[in-house]
Amino acid sequence: MKFIMAGLLASIGIATQAQDTKTEEPKGKAVVQVFGNFHTGLGAENDDRGFELERSYLGYEYKPGNGLSVKGVMDIGKSSDVSDYQRIAYIKNAMVSWETGNLTLNGGLISTTQFNFQEKFWGYRYIMKSFQDEYKFGSSADLGISAAYRFAGWISADAIIVNGEGYKKIQKNEGLNYGLGVTLTPVKGFQIRLYGGLNECGEEGKRDTGNFAAFAGYKHEKFTIGAEYNYMMNASYNEDADQSGYSIFASVNLPKEISLYVRFDDLYSKNDWNKVKDESAAILGIQFKLGEYVKIAPDFRMAMPKADGVKNSYSACINCYFGF
Repeated sequence: MKFIMAGLLASIGIATQAQDTKTEEPKGKAVVQVFGNFHTGLGAENDDRGFELERSYLGYEYKPGNGLSVKGVMDIGKSSDVSDYQRIAYIKNAMVSWETGNLTLNGGLISTTQFNFQEKFWGYRYIMKSFQDEYKFGSSADLGISAAYRFAGWISADAIIVNGEGYKKIQKNEGLNYGLGVTLTPVKGFQIRLYGGLNECGEEGKRDTGNFAAFAGYKHEKFTIGAEYNYMMNASYNEDADQSGYSIFASVNLPKEISLYVRFDDLYSKNDWNKVKDESAAILGIQFKLGEYVKIAPDFRMAMPKADGVKNSYSACINCYFGF
């Protein structure tokens, strides 16, 4: 009997070692995401139309084992200069990650935590950026380090320290950007996200920029709904140049890989200092999944500027996504 038990234990040990060895085998995957669209203005804006390759992400992620992973991604997009129609390539990610138990560490040119959670919850990045990204409240990637820890199934926290310049600029200022976030899951599907950040200016005569965000959303297999409020103090390091706004969105999953989505944004500035760019915006559309890697989403959009004498604008768009 002892020999049988010993044999069984030895077999279990060998099987466990084999399983561990299998899970620790190095593996990698390509990162390919392409965003394109055809858009046309409606009414007075009908001369603004055409096909557009908005953005491409090309890279590779490799996991050598022991919780380590390395990722490099190029971001090929358009210039912020409206007179520049050339494609510009940036390094979006060049990072190392390590996961052990409930702890995750990231270093290098990493994804920031300011609105990454909201972007994933929204789920339609190729159609429209999440609120903070759309209205330039912060950058989606930067050079630095971050850490996240799950204390329990219902609460996790994260901290980040980065340059504060984003991934498209070199470090110019002496200050750093600090951020703290907490994510709560009180019940299955319902999540709350709170975030606060301070971006040091490092220039005399300027002010530090503060970012604060609160998000709540519920995700079900049939539908998703979310709402966020955002506040930015001293935008572009300018005193009293505060901006705030909210975004509300929802989507419904229909049969045959079809979903409906709707979103409303409202951006405003303290004492109307940025009234020329303040606006409300709405989008309504439908998404079709064509297999595992392709999505097509036609939608209707309306922009309602808050500047005096500027009329509302309307447009239609067919968004296309390819990625794996």
